[in-house]
Amino acid sequence: MSGDTGPVAAATQPDSTNLHKYDLEKGTELRFEVDADPVVVRMVSGKGELFGTELRIEQKYTFKKGDKVAIFTFHGCKLKLFGKPEVQYVAMETPMTFYINLSNALEGLRVQAETQAQSGPNVLVCGPSDVGKSTLCRILLNYAVRSGRTPIFVDLDLGQGAVSVPGSIGGVVIEKPADVEGTFQMTAPIVYHYGHSTQSINPTLYDLIMGALAEAIERKKQVDNSVKYSGIIVNTSGWVQGYGYQSLLQAIKHFNIDTVLVIDQERLFSELSRDLKNNNNTKVIFTPKSGGVVSRTREFRAESRDERIRSYFYGNITKPLYPYSFDVPFSQFVVYKIGSPNLPDSCLPIGMRAEDNSTKLLPISPSIELRNHLLAISCATNNTTEELSKAIVSNVFGFVAVTNVDMERQVVTVLSPQPRPLPKNSVLLFSDIQFVDLE
Repeated sequence: MSGDTGPVAAATQPDSTNLHKYDLEKGTELRFEVDADPVVVRMVSGKGELFGTELRIEQKYTFKKGDKVAIFTFHGCKLKLFGKPEVQYVAMETPMTFYINLSNALEGLRVQAETQAQSGPNVLVCGPSDVGKSTLCRILLNYAVRSGRTPIFVDLDLGQGAVSVPGSIGGVVIEKPADVEGTFQMTAPIVYHYGHSTQSINPTLYDLIMGALAEAIERKKQVDNSVKYSGIIVNTSGWVQGYGYQSLLQAIKHFNIDTVLVIDQERLFSELSRDLKNNNNTKVIFTPKSGGVVSRTREFRAESRDERIRSYFYGNITKPLYPYSFDVPFSQFVVYKIGSPNLPDSCLPIGMRAEDNSTKLLPISPSIELRNHLLAISCATNNTTEELSKAIVSNVFGFVAVTNVDMERQVVTVLSPQPRPLPKNSVLLFSDIQFVDLE
């Protein structure tokens, strides 16, 4: 689709250098998707923003394969786009006015909280897959920061890993708007290990670490008033049926949510309105999705997870990182897996119930099967049985990836963001999430 949309945008056809010019009127949005070659955008005049982050005049922004971009203007702007996007068009109708009004309402609650020395708004964004939950969180966080606030972003989406890596949940204080070409600056996040890409594998563990994360955030609020008044924005997964729905109710309870934003699904909105009707402190708001949101394939999701893990170790083009690779002797390599399958009742004597093994720590001997798996480094230690038991609900220092297991030399080779050695007496927690290091 070309950039020519009649009276809304004056666009020229791409010339030999693949240049597209756009003159956007107020309240319109330029949307495009990058398929292969990078696309460069430069704002010539006016004011525009990408998901709440303002673009600077004459600065070039480069978008890579897989990026889905929506540049909105409240007042009008002129843009130049260089490259061949897979899709490009100007949208005359967007939900951005709704989003800014929503942000203004949340800011009003923050002002009220500051005046009364209370906690600011706790917002949870939910909805099925591919409706723009992460994008709405980014917009609301950016607007809050631009208003001088420092909200906490909580990510409960195990498959995405926006705060750390897939298979974990976490929270981080947001102090600056997100980079136009990237994401937020993640300074000192608090992260909890789960080890799977969906909460259905171990619901008991998922509920436990949600509760632990909520308690840690509450402690942060008690010692930092600016964070307390700014509130939190919680992102959730796209699983909204069965236990997915139950986990939403658990999250609302754990994080004392007072505003639930339901994107684009009336059934979910109706169910939450019904189940929360007796909770006078929680409002459920039906929220429109952007017309630019598109469905993602399973292959794209897998590629996105790999890219997220790769960026954890190696950074990106603008901010490269240089991880370390070193060997760890088997004698210093203590790995545990959380949970094991419960015995079926048919295998037990009549009248006995199976023991819940979902939060048991099971030691894993080093073997070739560990190769390419992520391991979380727990803040708990293995000094005592009591300390070891805390690993389940303790936050983590970070993650390493097993790149090789040498059974003859009795060493494991790991890829790590930090140089050797691993923290003394550290507890390593096994993750089903895999990463193949091709660097």
